[in-house]
Amino acid sequence: MEQKLTRVPLHSIDTYNRLYGLETRHPLVAVVDLKKATRTVNHILMDYGVYALFLKNGANCTLKYGRQPYDYQEGTVVSFSPGQLIEVETPEDEVAPDVIGLLFHPDLFYRTPLAAKIRDYRFFAYSQREAVHLSADERRLFTECLDRVSTEIERPVDRHTAGIVASHIQLLLDYLTRFYDRQFITRHKPQSEILNAFESALREFYDAGRAPQLPDVGSFAARANLTPGYFSDLIKKETGKTPQELISLHIIELAKERLSSTSDDVSEIAYDLGFQHPQHFSRMFKRMTGVTPSAYRTGKRSA
Repeated sequence: MEQKLTRVPLHSIDTYNRLYGLETRHPLVAVVDLKKATRTVNHILMDYGVYALFLKNGANCTLKYGRQPYDYQEGTVVSFSPGQLIEVETPEDEVAPDVIGLLFHPDLFYRTPLAAKIRDYRFFAYSQREAVHLSADERRLFTECLDRVSTEIERPVDRHTAGIVASHIQLLLDYLTRFYDRQFITRHKPQSEILNAFESALREFYDAGRAPQLPDVGSFAARANLTPGYFSDLIKKETGKTPQELISLHIIELAKERLSSTSDDVSEIAYDLGFQHPQHFSRMFKRMTGVTPSAYRTGKRSA
């Protein structure tokens, strides 16, 4: 019989520490080593209200990259953010897992430079299957950043504490951005396959005739078994353009073909391409080409 998951709100650092039997040294940030946990956690649904990064140091880790499984010897980093629901469910209870991590509450970086930059770290929206896989040197950098945070929160709290801790966390997040960029580069072949599949699916979307709606990036990401955020970042690393930009370019090329080779009404072309309102199509066409669809048809085309 399948065991029901217990939902656990994690809206404070202390809640997480008590869950694992760890000591709370600072109310807004924690560096954790689950090998020191005194409680086993399993069959729960964590409702995150804090940010979290975990480095899993397992000797072997099998994950999926798109639809393709890969085996890695390196450790992997997963990241979570407020609002995410994460399942912790394994066949057997794992005692003292080899995991280190960082948790920090949004209140920690209020009025620090990190507050304006936190949304730039798109990997917080990635799923666990899209974890970044670290080399030995990268794991060392990750650990050093945690050590800096740990050292600072061991000191008595003063007016400088939040800013210094936030700067150490921002450095770690910048490193993770670099690690993901490296991963996008080193995985060129499987990413090229995902790009090719996306381009094929986009063509097929319009091959069937009138489109009931505009193409949705989320549906293409789902086909690749990726989150929309990771899918968008992957495609941009491969092409320099976002999936939405590629979709828009494809739509414009189809529109140009129809405008040049048929006498179909502009509204009819718009509906066939999936626009609910022809004026939206006209605005998009002019924004991307510099002229209206009617002007393009009559030869008044932008250089």
